Amino acid sequence: MDAVYLVLLLLPLVSAQTYHWGPCPTPKVQPNFNVEQYLGRWYEIEKLPASFERGKCIEANYAVRKDGTIQVLNSQFYKDKVRVAEGTAVIRDPRESAKLGVSFSYFTPYSPYWILTTDYTSVSVVYSCTDILRIFHIDYAWILGRSRFLPADTVYYAKELLMNEGIDLFRMKVTDQTGCKDN
Repeated sequence: MDAVYLVLLLLPLVSAQTYHWGPCPTPKVQPNFNVEQYLGRWYEIEKLPASFERGKCIEANYAVRKDGTIQVLNSQFYKDKVRVAEGTAVIRDPRESAKLGVSFSYFTPYSPYWILTTDYTSVSVVYSCTDILRIFHIDYAWILGRSRFLPADTVYYAKELLMNEGIDLFRMKVTDQTGCKDN
């Protein structure tokens, strides 16, 4: 019964997210992932809703730090201001280097950040999922591009890949990348 109360307490917190009953799916990730080729700027093309991403002109920039971790700089234009969040990504297991962990606070554990596929030069498909007691899970998925806009067939390919891995895209939304200023 305690688990039911916990779920009821958590539901308002995840209302801006995409959640489903049961444990997280385990999609296949990019084989032989090369983090060095992945570094640099990626623009958000589409995503499953996330409470921490409500603005427009959303992008992420990845760079290797001296200690070997990866600096993650996410930015978005929200409520008339550019807002930046800095986090850290780590490769947890070198045998599965496309399964990164990302954290934006010293006080939170690393969340999964799995690169399902990338060609390094134009598109990347990323998935993250958090299990809540194996009762339900919260999904995040992103289609990223090296430019602010991708051809429709590339976006279609990315969505097909996610759906074929059992990821529900019903709430997937296009990210507004119009009127953005490039740095």
